[in-house]
Parts: sequence; structure tokens; C-alpha cells
Amino acid sequence: MNQENTNIYKNYIHQTDFVIPNTMQALVASGSGFENLAVKKVPVPDVGPDQLLARVDAAGVCTSIIKLIEQGEKHPFINGWDMKKWPVILGDEGSVTLVKIGDNLSDEYKIGQRYAIQPAVNVGPFLYRERYENNAEGMYKCAVGYTLGGHLAQYIRVQEEVLQAGCLLPLPEDGISYFEVSMAEPISCVYSSQQRNYHIIKNGPHDERKPHLGLLPGGIAVIIGAGVMGRIHAELSLRYSPAVLIITARTRPRLNLTMKTLGEKAKAKGTKLICVTADKLADTVKQFSKGHGADDIILAVGDNAAQQDALGLLANGGVANFFGGLARGQHILELDTLAVHYDEIKLVGSSGGEPSDMAATLQAIAEKQIDAGNYVAAVGSLDNAIDVLKMIKQRKINGKAVLYPHIKQTPLQMVDYWDKHREQEFLNERLANVK
Repeated sequence: MNQENTNIYKNYIHQTDFVIPNTMQALVASGSGFENLAVKKVPVPDVGPDQLLARVDAAGVCTSIIKLIEQGEKHPFINGWDMKKWPVILGDEGSVTLVKIGDNLSDEYKIGQRYAIQPAVNVGPFLYRERYENNAEGMYKCAVGYTLGGHLAQYIRVQEEVLQAGCLLPLPEDGISYFEVSMAEPISCVYSSQQRNYHIIKNGPHDERKPHLGLLPGGIAVIIGAGVMGRIHAELSLRYSPAVLIITARTRPRLNLTMKTLGEKAKAKGTKLICVTADKLADTVKQFSKGHGADDIILAVGDNAAQQDALGLLANGGVANFFGGLARGQHILELDTLAVHYDEIKLVGSSGGEPSDMAATLQAIAEKQIDAGNYVAAVGSLDNAIDVLKMIKQRKINGKAVLYPHIKQTPLQMVDYWDKHREQEFLNERLANVK
């Protein structure tokens, strides 16, 4: 790496004097379907007195965008907004740096500060309510990357809704890399999900019952699905130190990747990590639980049969966590209410995280409780966004893609692992020189 390139990266990351252009590149949707997607030049958003403008330093491409592409204006977060008349900028995962501050916010924020944005905004729309169905009546949520501008752009406007909901989150330390901040959003969904598991602890016949949030320490945990979100579940579950952690998938390659990624970490935590194909799951649970069943089962796949079968593997007091959603029409399962009544099994679920989950995830990343680089499968420039979305839809990518909006046009690069050093070298070679 030559000195000139090193200075390009350092100038970029430490920049505080920004020249904001009039236009920017962005991934824009003007209706449902891939035919209405385009990466194109659009105006950089204006900033009002109660708004911020941020440079997007890295952006993830999320599977949830596929649902928006398919549903268009029928999506709950779009809620009738005319996307042809007012196209939306996509992208709900990213790392940002403030470049312009509204007059009323100058005492609270400083140019050059870095943040993450929690995209699920738990307030109704403040602006443009007339653009929604029934003037947004009864709409108590909105979202970044939907009708609030998204991260798959060179700049993002941080609107009043985001600030009111506490969704602009400072980083716990400056040393967190851009891709790690971008990865915090999908990881925070897993963090949030695992906190939904709860166990009633009672140490003796005369002791009071006490609740325990999270997976049961010293228990038998099962994760069904070894895709990227299943693997994130596996690594985060090690924080609870289960005695046995069983990961299952239909085929071996993803299981081999899981073992390669987490085998040593599980061993250091005192957890026996077992990776088996789905056909061996029931026998494996029976063997290692001595016939009692699993204390925690996380369903990281949207498969009706797998979810139905998992309910029969729960131990007394066990928890089934429905992380992977089922398609409508295939979402009904049979429940043995006697197992609920006599075995006290519990069924839980969640949909995304909240600002507290994002903050806790950023802290976990900073403290190396999870290595976000394990889950990056591709890196590239903003012009790769549509191709990545097609790869996601066709299940041709086993991990997250991170795009860097301010680099020159770059072919998508597949990677097995990503870290701060690799990111720095990648940006050094591709960033425009920052004065």
C-alpha cells in the first residue's frame, strides 16, 4: 500500500470540511418489480432546520428489500405512497458521517460525527402525510429505506421522524469500521430475537420463580438453518454458554462453514458445537439431551415443515423462537396445547429490533463478542446493488453484501471474510482523492 493511497483513506475518514455536491448516485424504486429499479443520479436532499445530512460510507443490501420490490405501494411502510410520482431511495443498513446540520440542531451534533441508524422508526410520519393512504391515519411506524430516504445512496437525509424515535445512534468507539456499523442492523435483529426467549428458573421447591431472558445457560440449544442469519444466531448464542449447540441445515457446505467459523470460539466458551444435516436432527437432540429435548430452538428458516417438526423436539419448559417468517398461505402450524399445558413449552417471535438493540449490538461488535466479518460475502460499489438483489432473490449469495457509495465503479468482489484492514485497503484503491 503506497503512502498516497494511505493518505486518501485517512483524509476520507477524518474529513470535517465537506463540499456537498448538487447531485448523487442512489438506488431508486419507482414502483414494484425489478423493472422499476435503477441506480441513477438524483438531487442531494435539502436539509431543514430540524434535519441532518449524512454521507453514507457503507451500505448493506438486505433481503427485506425484495419484499418491498414485490409489493411496491402495497407494502405497509409505503402505505399507498405513489412511488412513480415520488420515487423512494432504498437501503435500511448503513454507516454514516454527518456532513450538514440543520440550524436548530447545531448545539447537539457536529460535522464529522459517525452514526448508525435504526431503520424501523416507531413513530408515524411527520412529513408528507398527504402522500400516504388516508393521510397516514393509523400509521404508527415508518422506515428508513422506504418513504424515509435510504442508505443505498451517497448521502442520506436524517429526518425528524428518525430523531424523534431515537433512531440515530452514536458509535461506542471511533475505531469501528464502516462495514461493521452497516452489519449492526441485521445483527441487531438477531440480538433482539434472542432476548425474546425466556426461561422460568426455580432452584428448589420453596424458591420463587425467576425469569431469565435469553437462551438457557448450560442448556441444549438448536438453530435450524445455517444461512447468514442462522450463523449470526449461532455466534450470538455463545454469549449464553449453552452446554450443547446444534446447528442443522439440509446440506453440508453451510454446516462446514459454520464449524470452520465458530468451532474454536465454541470450544473456548465450553460449548459443544455439533453440525448435522436436517435428517439427523431429531436423533442428535435425543442423544445429547438424554431424551429430554431442546431447551431453545431458533427457527432461522421460513419452512413450514421444519417449523412444525421442531415443536416436537422441545424439552419441558423449552422455547421455540420463530425468527424465520413463513409466506402467507403457508403460515399455519398445528400446536399441541397439551405440550403447552403440561410441558410448559413457549412460542416466541420478533420482527426486527429497536434502538436499544442496535446500541447493544454496536457495543457487542466493539467488544468482539461477535465478528461481523464472518458474514460478509461480497463487497462492491453502489452500481452493484441491483445485481446483488437479484442474487439474493435467486439464493446465489450466502452472506451479506456491503457496498461503498463513494468509491469508483467496481465489479462485485466475492469474499470469504472481511475486516478493517481489508476494508481500508479496498477503499484506499478506490476512493476519490479527498482534499
